[in-house]
Amino acid sequence: MRADKYQGKKKRRWPAILLIFLLLIGAGVGYAYFQFKQGVNQSLKKLNKDNKEADVVYTFKGQKDQYGDTNVLLLGSDARGKEKSRADTIMIAHYNEDKGTFKLTSIMRDSYVEIPGHGKHKINSAFARGGPELMRKTIKQNFDIDLQYFAIADFQGFVQLIDEAFPNGVEIDVEKKMSKNINTKLEPGLQRLNGKQMLGYVRFRHDAIGDFGRVERQQKAVKAIGNQLSGLQTITKLPKLIGVLTPYVNTNMNTSDILFMGKDFFSDKRGNIAALRIPVENSFTEPRIQGEGAVLDIDVEKNKQALHQFITK
Repeated sequence: MRADKYQGKKKRRWPAILLIFLLLIGAGVGYAYFQFKQGVNQSLKKLNKDNKEADVVYTFKGQKDQYGDTNVLLLGSDARGKEKSRADTIMIAHYNEDKGTFKLTSIMRDSYVEIPGHGKHKINSAFARGGPELMRKTIKQNFDIDLQYFAIADFQGFVQLIDEAFPNGVEIDVEKKMSKNINTKLEPGLQRLNGKQMLGYVRFRHDAIGDFGRVERQQKAVKAIGNQLSGLQTITKLPKLIGVLTPYVNTNMNTSDILFMGKDFFSDKRGNIAALRIPVENSFTEPRIQGEGAVLDIDVEKNKQALHQFITK
């Protein structure tokens, strides 16, 4: 009899445990949504009303690549409402779902390539000519890699994200003095930079190596931000961080897509973020082209092979 009573109590206990579990999940989802909306409202108060980029509707016929990875086209813009702006920053984030790993490819904006339907031009002009869809087609035609998602970010969103995620700044080693055309002054040395200073750091290019140094700093900054944001504490902040960034970003990714990849990006198990720059070393010349100015005339086949080797290794 005692055994029967014990079994009866055990059976009655399971519905109560299940109810508590569901309530906890509901509370977690509700809190995450509250944090997300709080981040959105926080950014809306600071958003430049002239910036309409996030409201533009784009067509993007993306898909996973032939290796089963998810590639996200990342474009940086400070157009402030100008319709025909060129992409200031061009990156591809490669995400391997099975391994939970990320890689980053930067394509230099002066790369001189075939743009479908327009002939040869600097690759950053593809965005002005046909939005992210033409940029997708251009990358596919030249490098034979598919892109599933796009995200066009206004640089002020970068500032707000850094200030929210890093109240004490991002620790980074500034390699030289920087001030020209970045609206801030940076001194060399290991230090913590706020959002405005970090934006200046990743945009500076007025030195002997120009855009090459800028791309290197952008990749260095992404790695530093990723490493310093990793951990359980950051994952709990992720909904608000996405909310802060949302008003500044035009993307075809759902919030659930971002959260799914974000949990791996901020995981302690993610590992280091490998990075590649296109064009790779010894694969380009630097002629001046009438109507284009100085360009990077790249060996497309050599760079295509380097990109595929980078993704698959």
